[in-house]
Amino acid sequence: MGDLIRDHRDSIVAAIDGDFGGRSRFETLFAEYFVLLDSLTYTRRRLRGWMRPRRRHVDWLVAPGAANRVVPQPLGVVGVIVPWNFPLLLSIAPLLSVFAAGNRASVKMSELSPRLASLLAGTSGRYLDAETLQFVPDSGGTGRAFAALPWDHLLFTGSGATGRAVLAGAAPNLTPVTLELGGKSPAVIAADFPLETAAERILWGKLLNAGQVCLAVDYVFVPERSIDAFVRHCQDIAAARYTDLNGLDYTSIIDERSYRRLLDTLADAEARGGRLVNLCPGQVPDTKRRRLAPHLVLDPTDDMLVMQREIFGPILPVIAYREREEVVAYVNGRDRPLALYPFARSRAEQAYYLTRILSGGVAINDTLLHVGQPDLPFGGVGASGMGHYHAEEGFNTFSKLRPVFTQGPVSAVQWLFQPPYGRRATALLDLLSRLKG
Repeated sequence: MGDLIRDHRDSIVAAIDGDFGGRSRFETLFAEYFVLLDSLTYTRRRLRGWMRPRRRHVDWLVAPGAANRVVPQPLGVVGVIVPWNFPLLLSIAPLLSVFAAGNRASVKMSELSPRLASLLAGTSGRYLDAETLQFVPDSGGTGRAFAALPWDHLLFTGSGATGRAVLAGAAPNLTPVTLELGGKSPAVIAADFPLETAAERILWGKLLNAGQVCLAVDYVFVPERSIDAFVRHCQDIAAARYTDLNGLDYTSIIDERSYRRLLDTLADAEARGGRLVNLCPGQVPDTKRRRLAPHLVLDPTDDMLVMQREIFGPILPVIAYREREEVVAYVNGRDRPLALYPFARSRAEQAYYLTRILSGGVAINDTLLHVGQPDLPFGGVGASGMGHYHAEEGFNTFSKLRPVFTQGPVSAVQWLFQPPYGRRATALLDLLSRLKG
């Protein structure tokens, strides 16, 4: 897979740019291409250790000479359903785990990634035969039929609504499914953390790919007395970093439907009493290229669309809080998030949120970067997904960890517990039960 993406790097970048109608070249190279090469290097270095049989303890009752081990073995053929927002990363990264475990794969690309899908489908055969890997372009409607095929494992990345449909489609075949979904991932800035630093790191993660990231901060809790200062920092940061929203460093919204949805989300928030802050007020984004200026939404309420569904765009609701208990109660009253981003200097404050809010993953004092750590698993919990991939957990997900017991020369169980079960067998079982208890 490394040769495929290295040999076609520029063509891949151009294809993704074309599918988006304007995608930052640097963001494609950094957030997709580089992360893949890093993960590939990590996997190669550790694969031999993952493949080794794993010795397990043998119960003493079995008798000397017996052995237990767990042997990783391939599952077979894995189906992978890929979203459009990081189409290279989210198609190739799963394959690193799939192939490391010895499987074959079929990858269904998004209908919103036709150029990249065509490129990968047309070039992959030079590196792996069609029996090992196939890329399947989607002109619309292929996903449901793909999920219903009798895969040995199915990995889906996308929205919660589609994830439920994929799970239902896989159920008749009892296909095991790994779901990587999204949701509303919160950040919280503790009073002891430098506000400007938090604003810089949150905006970086929020505006990468124009906010079209499943792990992006979907709303941020800011101490009530710091709201105005946080807004000023965000305005200054955006003015310095995004001097031209129509330039090469800012990404377009993927299609007209998504663009209109985001405009409607802003209009709904304003109509319901929210205060909108355009972080690039002097610029006129190109509507034909679906460039949307980054916005803060102040005073958000639960009846607003921006607080009811995953935003997937450059819009950040800001919630004022007084006590940290308010934050925990709010987040725990909703679906489990894919990520949690606590910003706090105090270890005790970090631990407070870490132990009281369950999420798929956590990045402390930053955003997004945990997903790029090659030795960390990635996955959601509850409504944000099920199962893991990346790292050794990915190898395990796409393997059958097969337990193997080898009996020694003498079987104590067979010798001691043969019917008819008399007093001796019963007394011995009672004794062993007391010893085990």
